[in-house]
Amino acid sequence: MNTSTQPRIYLSVPHMSGREAPFVQQAFADNWLSSVGPNLDAFETEVAATLGGEVHTLAVASGTAALHLVLRDIGVGMGDRVAVSTLTFAGSVFPILYLGATPVFIDSESISGNISPELVREYLADAARRGQLPKALIAVHLYGQHCDVDAIAEACEGYGVVLVEDAAESLGATYRGRPTATTAPYSILSFNGNKIVTTTGGGMVVARDAAAIARMKKWANQSREAAVEYLHRELGYNYRMSNVLAGIGRGQLQVLADRVAARQRVASRYADALREVGMTMQGEAPWGTHSRWLSVMFLTEESALTPIELVGALDAENIEARPVWRPMHTQPLFADAPRVGGSVAEQLFRTGICLPSSSSLEDADQHRVIDAIRRALQPSTGESSGERLATAS
Repeated sequence: MNTSTQPRIYLSVPHMSGREAPFVQQAFADNWLSSVGPNLDAFETEVAATLGGEVHTLAVASGTAALHLVLRDIGVGMGDRVAVSTLTFAGSVFPILYLGATPVFIDSESISGNISPELVREYLADAARRGQLPKALIAVHLYGQHCDVDAIAEACEGYGVVLVEDAAESLGATYRGRPTATTAPYSILSFNGNKIVTTTGGGMVVARDAAAIARMKKWANQSREAAVEYLHRELGYNYRMSNVLAGIGRGQLQVLADRVAARQRVASRYADALREVGMTMQGEAPWGTHSRWLSVMFLTEESALTPIELVGALDAENIEARPVWRPMHTQPLFADAPRVGGSVAEQLFRTGICLPSSSSLEDADQHRVIDAIRRALQPSTGESSGERLATAS
């Protein structure tokens, strides 16, 4: 129970730059308030340019909507299988169910917590022998750390499985020098309110194929045909982003590098200050930079508290934290779903906690988080982290 009178510190909040307002004001001035308009077109173009300019983009209502469109374009349907990381948010999995397909959950590797290339290879070889290859494989980039995608792409290509990159959490990260969301035929982004770049709610499809984007754009617009009357020949969805929200995204995109750098500094301070209580930061894998969308730290198995207990202790001090994603193969909804491994993801869930990571997080508030953790794990500790960090700097 929250017993603190101090202001609440949230996990990850929107951080406006001031550059968003002119785009939004122009949308109101020009009365472009629907799901068409100059901000929408420009936002799609500017995201593509940020990713290197060799991709095509489609702004939609959410990252989940983006993934739904992608899986449909691949041809996923009733009775198909789609392999996916087990350590992820449910939004990476629900679109599989929307299309009547079955998810197959694959365990993590221990370096980054992302889907294991070794297990992907083993799974695809076994699935080929049994005649049960998945239609697609969704590789999630966890908390801003890119998965080791080249090895996964090679395995998928060898069996004709389409690779989808779930980059909802990793905008601003890189993989072997390439921007995230450019390392697979299809990728998706999220601009939810808690992401590094936000449109308050929204997502984006990223694809190499312009024709694929055109198909998905039609579906996202209720599959309206080019006719004067409202003519429909196939199923569609109301998935488009509004021109107003795209204006927010345009301003946010201009400060992406600054926001990533700020979150990286937050993570670095946690890593330094909490080492003494036995906590370790999610590592940065050797294959790419970590955007540190969230600062994920791990307790030891011998820690005085579990992550859920530590979340409760922080909440009592009006600080929001969360355990890492509960593995999908342990969710009641997916109790009967096939899986490959699972012990690594389960261990990361048993020990992992996400700490307040906003790019706008003030030093004093971060010191308050650190002090609260130290008190929870080592109740007899005296000196505050604010005093300690001030001395160190």
